[in-house]
Amino acid sequence: MTGTITTRRLVRTAGIMGTVVSVHAILNPSRPGGSRPEDAVTEAIESAFEQLREGDRVFSTYRATSDISRIRAGSLTEDEADPRIALVRHACERAEAATGGLFSAHWRGGFDPTGYVKGWSIERAFDRCLRPLLEVSGVVAVGMNAGGDMQLATHPDADWRWRVGIVDPARPGSLVATTELRDGAVATSGTAERGAHVLDPRTGRPATDAASATVISDRLGDADVWATAAVVGGIADLGWVARSRPTSGLIIGSDGRIRRWASGVEVSPPDLVAMGPVD
Repeated sequence: MTGTITTRRLVRTAGIMGTVVSVHAILNPSRPGGSRPEDAVTEAIESAFEQLREGDRVFSTYRATSDISRIRAGSLTEDEADPRIALVRHACERAEAATGGLFSAHWRGGFDPTGYVKGWSIERAFDRCLRPLLEVSGVVAVGMNAGGDMQLATHPDADWRWRVGIVDPARPGSLVATTELRDGAVATSGTAERGAHVLDPRTGRPATDAASATVISDRLGDADVWATAAVVGGIADLGWVARSRPTSGLIIGSDGRIRRWASGVEVSPPDLVAMGPVD
């Protein structure tokens, strides 16, 4: 994540939810009335990391003691579990309806919200702990990145845009497109790093038509859902795109083809290096 003005960047990272989570705070202490915001930023970042760790203790399918694992094992009922389980279940049911079944949390023998809960957790921690930093004097922008899924925000008066690269799944380390955002979320799903791990919930088989899909939305929970749905829906027939309003996105086929959409309509990508954000 890079920007267009001269500022100072504070970065903190932590291993959480099976991935590396990083927070980038863009600081400009020379702003009128500015002071040293580092202490407030560091405290907010640690609070965000702790919230993610606590959420992982509830939702991780790799922890036998997590609420979600105990529900799947039959040793805990949803009524007895952390109330966030019910919130996520309802959100997943709405996502399944919105995507026409391309996304589902009901697979692998029971309720498994893995495909939703990471983006939702990042979004939630960001809104509670990091977004308020924009009210701290000297904080220009703040972003959280979890394995390539990002929630980003910029102070309304700041001349700053986040520049996000979209990796070419056929050439790791190379970019197929870039986009710039002041505020919003970016999520990517696909086979490039973890193989054919995305299952089509309608068939139970791996989704292999798309190598990757990147989605831009206001909120990471939504972007994450639609990135998964895009991989499942595939590149051959973009009929599913009409359901995806108000997202924008780019899908790369396993054969290298690239197609792009904005607000539920496919658009031509004459210049992939300038992939536009959501209107």
